[in-house]
Amino acid sequence: MPPDLDPVVLHHLVNTLGWRDLRPMQRAAVAPVRGGLDALLLAPTAGGKTEAALFPLLSRMAEQRWTGTSVLYLAPLKALLNNLQPRIQRYAGWLGRRAAVWHGDVSTSRRRAVLFERPDILLTTPESLESMLVSTKVDHRLFFADLHAVVVDEVHAFAGDDRGWHLLAVLERLTRVADRPLQRIGLSATVGNPGELLSWLQGSGAGSRSAQVVAPNPVEVVDRPPPGDIELDYVGSLANAATVIAGLHGGEKRLVFCESRQTVEELGQLLREKGVTTFLSHASLSADERRRAEQAFSEARDCVIVSTSTLELGIDVGDLDRVIQIDAPATVASFLQRLGRTGRRPGSRRNCLFLTLSGEALVEAAALLLFWSRGWVESVTAPPEPRHIVAQQVLALCLQEHRMGDQLLAQAWNGLHPFEESARPIVRHLIEDGYLDQDGGMLFIGPAAEERFGRRHFMEMTAVFAGPPEFTVLLGRNELGRIDPSLLTEKVRGERRLLLGGRSWRVTYIDWRRRRCFVEPAEGGGRARWLGTGWAGLSFDLVRAVREVLLGADPPVNLTRRAMSRLGQERDEKLHLVHPGGNVIVREKNGDLRWWTWAGFRANATLTATLGQAVDPVERFDDCSIRLREDLTPDAWLLAAAEANERLCLPEIDEKALNGLKFSAALPKRLAMATLAARSADLEGAAAILRQPTRFVSIS
Repeated sequence: MPPDLDPVVLHHLVNTLGWRDLRPMQRAAVAPVRGGLDALLLAPTAGGKTEAALFPLLSRMAEQRWTGTSVLYLAPLKALLNNLQPRIQRYAGWLGRRAAVWHGDVSTSRRRAVLFERPDILLTTPESLESMLVSTKVDHRLFFADLHAVVVDEVHAFAGDDRGWHLLAVLERLTRVADRPLQRIGLSATVGNPGELLSWLQGSGAGSRSAQVVAPNPVEVVDRPPPGDIELDYVGSLANAATVIAGLHGGEKRLVFCESRQTVEELGQLLREKGVTTFLSHASLSADERRRAEQAFSEARDCVIVSTSTLELGIDVGDLDRVIQIDAPATVASFLQRLGRTGRRPGSRRNCLFLTLSGEALVEAAALLLFWSRGWVESVTAPPEPRHIVAQQVLALCLQEHRMGDQLLAQAWNGLHPFEESARPIVRHLIEDGYLDQDGGMLFIGPAAEERFGRRHFMEMTAVFAGPPEFTVLLGRNELGRIDPSLLTEKVRGERRLLLGGRSWRVTYIDWRRRRCFVEPAEGGGRARWLGTGWAGLSFDLVRAVREVLLGADPPVNLTRRAMSRLGQERDEKLHLVHPGGNVIVREKNGDLRWWTWAGFRANATLTATLGQAVDPVERFDDCSIRLREDLTPDAWLLAAAEANERLCLPEIDEKALNGLKFSAALPKRLAMATLAARSADLEGAAAILRQPTRFVSIS
């Protein structure tokens, strides 16, 4: 055991936990974490990252006699925090310290206790931190006065979207409240750019504070089981997938991942009809329903739990025998998270069975496994130009401070871009549109902000995602979950029936004003649907891998005979759409002209905007191709491509898309549109495609 841990911690590691030693990553983390460095700790799922951060932090807490709430433990999911709290409380208790949870599901009485007793470690979400900072019931200056360190679990899950920008901005504000630099420790599964991710997490301290990536064992980080433990199958339909799952692996505990809530519901119903003990988990089920399912699953043996990505992160559902994937996740990183749910029991190995429902999904799964087999993982990058988060932060800061000097705004985030001087045009717009009032150089919340975000003590302002409107489904007083309202408005014959929690329900009453729907149990016939916020499309890298598979590359995993046969069929059908020496423009028999770029959705959006008149004005592009004008000649194409090489354009944005950008109303429309355009583009991928030779091919 490393001697630089606190003696009490060392005693309990040996005598309470029965550990003979720390894992290599945990041992390597002790010196930088205890030394106060910012750090990124990398390890596969169940790799001991929480302990790697907490044991040296508890040692530092004891040595330096920290008091009050000195450590924040942040995670992206409330369920993950609930799951971690008993474990963290156990470790803190060794030193007579306390840990507590604070989030939206915590009762008012428990929150009062947290405020009164100030636990040494507070487990929470960035949104709940924001709520504490703006709440009139929390003395945030007193509560956070003794803060020294912040642990961010699953940091990669934050960094890739707007929750990451929100997290960084809130941490900068906490730094000013505590009046000291805060040590930042990120915990992450495998990422392709760990150094950049750590610099991102440091925020305004990047470049000025010492930092270290801790990942001493690259093989452990990539976490590849033998190829024979990964199997790729083609089953052709969800009903066939249910038959395979019901017939295989009897007596085992299986976790099945699906890519949509609707698929979870439909597969859950199919499995129950086959007599399989089945539990469900997805974001539109109520917290109580998910908790009951996860607890029952963790205690059972011969059973299946069907889930979206809600169980991808580190929530403990007990020892799993097998992970099954319906179709393919969108990223290699996501697959690694899911694969890491298995193989935790001594003597067991990590494994995954892919069941694909279509030829297209089969090729995508093969492409993902091809890249995974090479040790490739996506880089995690923050979305560009978060102007809407800047607007949210300015409003939140004015709520927090009640009145804010307009010349002090640039200092509030310690120079973190883009929350400094570049935010001035956004502040002017907030004043002009009444979101902020101004008096004698002081800024405070205006009537427009009160009207738009002021409900429930400005709770709408703490979350940075605009969720689609959903109806709450109730069985008596018990909430079952939420559904898309289109299921309640479409015409139906006879009873209106819903599918939720893998069971059918008959609608008995709809409260349109309060967005509630009351149900009773029904015998089958239910339907599930969630429209969501739109599909972002596949990345440049994964679609290039699809092209490799179509050109003949096989992933080194176990492909069933069904998968091999269907993969051969897909290659034969698309033989004319791929070429090893570049890309092709294909004129079909019906005259359609399509450029097969194999570049991903965002690169094709960029190319479409850049090519202008050369692109068909109606049916334009998808992940793999761009439809060109039927009368486009090879000479005209060469001219258009040459001009495109000189200037790449950002994609065109439909104004309706602004509805999915929360706080866009607090921005000038041109800035909101510019934000979406920047996020819809892949300039690097588009330029790479334009550099490749292009062949015209006609199908006779």
